[in-house]
Amino acid sequence: MNRRNFLKAGSLAGLSFSALGLGACATTTANTQPPTTETSSAQANPESFDLNEATIQDLQRRMASGELTSKAITQRYLDRIQAVDKSGPKLNSVIEVNPDALQIAEAMDQERKAGKVRGPLHGIPIMVKDNVDTHDKMSTSAGALALAQNKAAKDAFIVGKLREAGAVLIGKTNLSEWANFRSTESSSGWSGRGGQTRNAYVLDRTPCGSSSGSGVAVSANLCVVAVGTETNGSIVCPSAVSGVVGFKPTVGLVSRSGIIPISHTQDTAGPIARTVTDAALLLSVLAAVDPADTVTKESTGKAHPDYTKFLDANGLKGKRIGVEKSFLQGHIAIDALLQKALEQLKSQGATIVEVEVMKSIREVSGASFKILQYEFKDGVNNYLATANAPVKSLKDVIAYNKQHEAQSMPYFKQEILEMSEKLGDLNTKEYKEAVAKQVNGSRAAIDKIMQEHKLDAITGPTYGPSWCIDLVNGDSFTGYGLSTPAAISGYPHITVPLGQVQSLPIGLSFFGRAYTEPELLRIAYAYEQASKSRKAPTFLKTTNPS
Repeated sequence: MNRRNFLKAGSLAGLSFSALGLGACATTTANTQPPTTETSSAQANPESFDLNEATIQDLQRRMASGELTSKAITQRYLDRIQAVDKSGPKLNSVIEVNPDALQIAEAMDQERKAGKVRGPLHGIPIMVKDNVDTHDKMSTSAGALALAQNKAAKDAFIVGKLREAGAVLIGKTNLSEWANFRSTESSSGWSGRGGQTRNAYVLDRTPCGSSSGSGVAVSANLCVVAVGTETNGSIVCPSAVSGVVGFKPTVGLVSRSGIIPISHTQDTAGPIARTVTDAALLLSVLAAVDPADTVTKESTGKAHPDYTKFLDANGLKGKRIGVEKSFLQGHIAIDALLQKALEQLKSQGATIVEVEVMKSIREVSGASFKILQYEFKDGVNNYLATANAPVKSLKDVIAYNKQHEAQSMPYFKQEILEMSEKLGDLNTKEYKEAVAKQVNGSRAAIDKIMQEHKLDAITGPTYGPSWCIDLVNGDSFTGYGLSTPAAISGYPHITVPLGQVQSLPIGLSFFGRAYTEPELLRIAYAYEQASKSRKAPTFLKTTNPS
């Protein structure tokens, strides 16, 4: 969740491109010193891992043939987590491993032996972000120490869907605490409970937030796919800087029940995967109407049980794609990657049209941060009221952090929590007027541009390169930032690997109107097949060539 785009940059287009320094990161505190990278060890070397870059279909074939069992696959990923996440490069992307993972995998193996295969996710190791309720031995904390012992009374709706599909919930991923809605000076990927997650490509660089652990875990091959959540950028930014596919669906396609919230107008869960195909397979399970989340009723007749049917290597033929004009020039290396991508899109049959969507969005989004504050207070109070935790309200959380300041707030404070607590309820005139202006205005702006130019999607670099982890000054976003239009409108947005700048991945975004997931998947898949830009991380210590 990239609130510093609002608070520090003062512009939804992101920060100035002068911030794109790509040398070694300066150490600002003793705890920001990156660990020594052991890229030569058998487990840490991505090429030595026998499930490296394995897809859902790969693993299903190996289980179907009897070559591997789900239990054996799960054990390999658990070993990988220990070797790469907890030691070796020490990515710190997994906040908790499920002690029942092998038992679940064995149960799925028994079902397979009996002739029952539930679907494509049967026996597949999956992780979920640690703001998603799981009714098991794991906690749901949003990374906060105040919720470290919060054991959910029932599964989140989407976790129930994953279990029904036969997925093996192998663990939970670290995140930016409170989904990066605690402080204006926060460091993406840091939480009081989980510590600092590191970028798998260059260890002294940020994993972005707030689904940082999900992005890193998938990229580093610690699981097959993962679930992230997004309010504004929290799926697509971690995915982009981790060189993977991230898909933020239309708000209403995927349930939010049992997920610690920020904003009921913008929040959604979504897939993070190494391929568009795997993202589509996971989305097929997550997309469903939930009676407890009324907004999902809007997806009735618009969701699809199998999103893989829309994947077509020739899917760019005849498509009209708008490119954000203000992003055509910014950083010379990214400019070159973008121009190459546009040529690839054209070569596959697409027509490219320059558009200015960011300019239109800025005109209607001035109260975006205030809206999130109102909705955060309301949503968190509702969640905590029934949580198994010592805090029962946002006010309690603030008090807990003050009482445990040395542990809970060693680097940055909680001014966003405190500002939110001071606001009124959702009947406040200021809130109602701001929501109406932003939601209706953003949708109208995007719809108008797409209708005028007869567009199937809008594209551009998702974000700039990963910046240095800095626990003193917080995040320093490196330009671009195409998450906001889709975020404030509730529209779908997918990012796919575009290439790398000095070993740091860059993502390419495609977004469109509500419930156009099939179109976006078709376009993203065709681009992915033409570009093949995904490269597995090698856990470099720094980008410093010396």
